[in-house]
Amino acid sequence: MTELRGPVRIVGTGLIGTSIGLALARLGVVVELVDGNPDNALMAERIGAGARTVDIEPQLVVVAVPPDHVGAVVAEQLQQTRAIVTDAASVKSKPLTDARGLTDDVSRYVGSHPMAGSERNGPLAARADLFDGATWAVTPHATSAPEAVDLVRRLAEACGARTVELSVEDHDLGVARVSHLPHLMSALAAGTLADAPSSHLELSGQGVRDVTRIAAGDPRLWTQIVSANSTALTGLLEQIRGELDRLLVALGKEEAADELTAILGQGVSGAVRVPGKHGTPHIDLVTVLVTIPDRPGQLARLFADAAESGANVEDLRIDHSPGRPAGEVELAVKPGSVDQLVDVLTERGWVVHR
Repeated sequence: MTELRGPVRIVGTGLIGTSIGLALARLGVVVELVDGNPDNALMAERIGAGARTVDIEPQLVVVAVPPDHVGAVVAEQLQQTRAIVTDAASVKSKPLTDARGLTDDVSRYVGSHPMAGSERNGPLAARADLFDGATWAVTPHATSAPEAVDLVRRLAEACGARTVELSVEDHDLGVARVSHLPHLMSALAAGTLADAPSSHLELSGQGVRDVTRIAAGDPRLWTQIVSANSTALTGLLEQIRGELDRLLVALGKEEAADELTAILGQGVSGAVRVPGKHGTPHIDLVTVLVTIPDRPGQLARLFADAAESGANVEDLRIDHSPGRPAGEVELAVKPGSVDQLVDVLTERGWVVHR
């Protein structure tokens, strides 16, 4: 078994690269920070993600640059070092093809992809716990050396993630389904709001916030991502187009209840297959609604009271419209924990709805 001893060179000190550095710093692994933008590297160093100067040859290089540049940087690091090289890009086919076009030997290269992120960018958005419990895909190719695959797996585990091994092609189709297509759908839905009357937007609730949240990602970065995964996305978008046509036909019929129910039911069938937190199988949860006053410290008090009940909050959602004196917090718990949670919160003065 290959030991991750370091140093680890991180090329690209944005959200992902800096978070990897912070995660490794928890274990005392020496990290070297490299970035074409010296301000980003300096900031990453100042918050403890590593050092800009390390004199020892790296054991592992992690390439965390924008997707269009990954293949070239991978090839450069393979040629300039004897290290094993991985990357954190969300598409794997294009970096591998690009690297193969620039260097003869890619046996020390193994692609990988941590399934974690944020709408925020840059080193200041980084967190040491960003990958805790997350899934991290490891995508070896036909000529990847076994020790390289093993070391990349150790990297993911050191950062707190659980690994799943996929082929390059299967990975790209998978992320098209669970990440890239949802982002495009969110962008299309959010785009209809750009010129909507203010009176329409005043009706906004948690539903539209949920659907449009990820549309706030950097358009330039996402252009690179979806362009690099165009083959997988094209097939899925053609499938969606067929379903949109089916929906439009159904909406145009006077007697369309059965067809609409079938379309919506297919959505339910897909939604329940989405794994729970940390990649665990989907479990049915019960939602408890708590009215929360719009005053400082109320969320902290609610979470403390929920913890006192002994119920584990599996998920939560906050619905608060500007101008309202109160909001609602949805606490999702396992069915067996509902009664004790409701009893404790009610005793402590919370307005609770089941």
